[in-house]
Amino acid sequence: MEVLRTPDERFDDLPGWPYAPRYVDDLPGYDGLRMHYVDEGPRDAPVTFVCLHGEPTWSYLYRKMIPVFTGAGHRVIAPDLFGFGRSDKPVDERAHTFAFHRDALKRFFERCDLLDACLVVQDWGGLLGLTLPMDYPERITRLVVMNTGLGVGRPAGPGFEAWRAYNAAHPDLDVAALVRRSTPMLTEAEAQAYAMPFPDARYKAGVRRFPELVQTRPDMPGVETSLDAAEFLSRDWLGEAFMAIGMRDPVLGEPVMRALHRKIRNCSHPLLLPEAGHFVQEWGDEVARAALAHFGLDTPVA
Repeated sequence: MEVLRTPDERFDDLPGWPYAPRYVDDLPGYDGLRMHYVDEGPRDAPVTFVCLHGEPTWSYLYRKMIPVFTGAGHRVIAPDLFGFGRSDKPVDERAHTFAFHRDALKRFFERCDLLDACLVVQDWGGLLGLTLPMDYPERITRLVVMNTGLGVGRPAGPGFEAWRAYNAAHPDLDVAALVRRSTPMLTEAEAQAYAMPFPDARYKAGVRRFPELVQTRPDMPGVETSLDAAEFLSRDWLGEAFMAIGMRDPVLGEPVMRALHRKIRNCSHPLLLPEAGHFVQEWGDEVARAALAHFGLDTPVA
């Protein structure tokens, strides 16, 4: 497998990002591929927030949530999917499959060996991450869910199809411009931080491929897994869940999220963010504080 690795210097001095990079390069079944992750807060914290980003972002997306969680005494782990952030990037688009990325997250989660984990998910972080609780029901005890869904083989609507077509027509997608269009209050430096993992189009195989992987037909890979996950979350999920909705998201906005809310047992009344678009984590300090309060985790353990 041909793999690219973004030069480290591209990640120097990013605004709001003081976190040291950490890597694992021996995940079973992923020999030779290096995955980056952030690991902050006390290692012996009783609760760990595992933050999963989507496409085309990376763990930088969680820079406003990490200090809120760690400030309350909790641990935060935020990995970059292969093809994104500081993780290695397979060049062949065919390498990027639902199973490839889901299994990588499973191997990473098992490596972390967490006992009381809260998954924090948005976009592809949810398409993948919301399928994990059924595999680790004793380990994943909480969810924080933001503008995402499960790929159960149904059409995602004209807004998504327009995005899929736009992405396909722009193989060297301007990532900074895309993120800033949804989140106009970003500074230019913050917007460019989202583009730093991709020096040129060769690094963007995952960016190009992920919209094509969203399961909008019943015959697509991952549909059966996602249907099983939906059934588990609606029937067997015993943990707690908190939901926040970016109301200005034209694709995964309130109607989609209300439908997802009905599928998740024990899910909070959604926090509605009227100014937030798709990248809800840019309002992450408010979301994180509300989630901690909902779970009763906002006071550090003595």
